[in-house]
Amino acid sequence: MLDRTWRRVAIAAAGLLTLSLVACSEESPQTTDLSANRAGAMADYGVGDQFKATEPLSFSTLYNNHSFYPLKNDWLFWSELTKRTNVKIDPVAVPLSDYEQKRSLLIGAGDAPLIIPKTYHPQENAFVSSGAILPVSDYIDLMPNLKDKIARWKLEPEIDTLRQSDGKYYLLPGVHEKPMHDYSLAVRVDILDQLGLQIPKTWDELYTVLKAMKARYPDTYPFSERWGKPTPGGSLLNIIGVSYGTQAGWNYQHATWDPNAKKFVYTGATEQYKQMLQYVNKLVAEGLLDPESFTQTDDQARQKLANGKSFVIGANAQTLVNENRPDLVKTQPNAKLIKIPLLVGPAGEINPTSRLENGIMISTKAKESKNFVAMMQFIDWLWYSDAGQEFAKWGVEGTTYTKDASGKRTLTADVNVLGLNPNGSKHLQKEFGFYNGVFTYGGNPELVQSFFSPEEQEFQKVMNARKPLAVPPPYPFTDAEREQVSLWETPLKDFVTQNGLRFILGQRPFTEWDAYVGELKAKNSEQYITQVNKAYERYQKENG
Repeated sequence: MLDRTWRRVAIAAAGLLTLSLVACSEESPQTTDLSANRAGAMADYGVGDQFKATEPLSFSTLYNNHSFYPLKNDWLFWSELTKRTNVKIDPVAVPLSDYEQKRSLLIGAGDAPLIIPKTYHPQENAFVSSGAILPVSDYIDLMPNLKDKIARWKLEPEIDTLRQSDGKYYLLPGVHEKPMHDYSLAVRVDILDQLGLQIPKTWDELYTVLKAMKARYPDTYPFSERWGKPTPGGSLLNIIGVSYGTQAGWNYQHATWDPNAKKFVYTGATEQYKQMLQYVNKLVAEGLLDPESFTQTDDQARQKLANGKSFVIGANAQTLVNENRPDLVKTQPNAKLIKIPLLVGPAGEINPTSRLENGIMISTKAKESKNFVAMMQFIDWLWYSDAGQEFAKWGVEGTTYTKDASGKRTLTADVNVLGLNPNGSKHLQKEFGFYNGVFTYGGNPELVQSFFSPEEQEFQKVMNARKPLAVPPPYPFTDAEREQVSLWETPLKDFVTQNGLRFILGQRPFTEWDAYVGELKAKNSEQYITQVNKAYERYQKENG
């Protein structure tokens, strides 16, 4: 799960804006004739209902095949899902490492499955103008659970950010009632204790900690990061970037909203982006951050931590428990590794995570199916109903978990996940197929945090006490504008990535920053931002 920021400050005003936009620009779902597309659908399907197709159905689904729990055809997830819904998912499996490229190829060739999960906004933008994916907002009335959660959780401002220039959105996002930040750093606190140091709370304090570690262990790089491929510094630059008030790494966006100037600016040319790069460059230059962090594999980074060659690594809740701690137990049984709250930078104490998660695109071919309505009802139940979300995460009551009178769930004695039941011989993801990233999106805090250890719950408590970021205003492009900016985006992003890495590694001095900004302009950064602001101003004029 990658972190996408933002929540609007003016909820009420944004809600009115959404209603205006829907009324003016979006075809009402009720005017769409679906009389020929209702085979297998429930005639009366509403919030909280168990969806069950009136005849056996099968829907092709692009499947992101995770190496930690590779797909198995005999998972209980598949058989139980069919038992409950009368639907069989036909997975088109693609390795995690090739998912985005394979998805693009399949959609471009017209061979995409009907259901296309694990899509991160704005990745869907590339497929809108071709007509390859559906404007799913036209069919939201077929999805009562999603519609209910958007309304009850006041998610309209976030949903607005998905809209295209036609007022419609083409991605069904995972939705959270509360933001849930995960990615941060894991630190060897036994080394901190040895050096008499406290857990760092800011990026400046981390620098001090790394300096002390380097002084005590001069032959190490105290911080050796993972997730360096395919985006160099993908996670690291993401979490440092938000702390500096910018967008970088995995979360790089070309346009950043400047609330003071009330306009968008080009991200890779801003002072905040420069300061972020300068901080990371300082860590590398002083031998505190492993320069291989931007090119090494995850396994190499894990091995360095396990062998005592580093003491700090990027982590999320799963990698901490499933990988890093087991690695250390084998080599350094007395080591103590914890995930620390997101470090604070110039942007202050923030929770940068959106309440929207990666989501689902629907192939336009699906609309031609006589089972289209049933498919949308099925998606609504599995991904958005309380019962479907519980099923996808916890599995089958009595088999993988039990529930007491208060509703508290507990894994059965022989089932383990995230180290919650270490004596369990069967893994919830590997042996049963539940808690699968393809099907487990969002939910209310009780469900989202139901697998969290007390340690992770404390992490979330700290993060949720912080101020959420404001949602930037939309700037939906027309088809012609998107066609133009798409020609600029890849060369610009590649240039920002390559030169950012050169600045970090000291291969390009910061005295050349102005020259770099000039080179960005030569690659159409100013034209890009001009187009963004033009689209933003048009949106405000039409819907303000």
